[in-house]
Amino acid sequence: MNDMMRIFANWPAAIPTVATVVTTAGETIPFNDYMLTDELILLIRPQPDASGTRRVIMKLSDIAALRIIDAIEPERFTAMGFQKHIDAAVRRPR
Repeated sequence: MNDMMRIFANWPAAIPTVATVVTTAGETIPFNDYMLTDELILLIRPQPDASGTRRVIMKLSDIAALRIIDAIEPERFTAMGFQKHIDAAVRRPR
């Protein structure tokens, strides 16, 4: 399972699905809901874009970044596979 698939497939209910996808081409796509297949994502826009588009279907591999709108406690992201980092000073031998 690729990283973006893991993030979207394990999106916790405690994190609102109000976010923006940044594509590998640099396009930003705001969304407030989504649906998945094995390789594709259907992004549902809260408002149509300039051409009237409300739904975007794209390859998960074309997502470069995900911007979360709400301020969320970092611990809520563990369901998506994130782990708390270990302080670099603790890892370095002296």
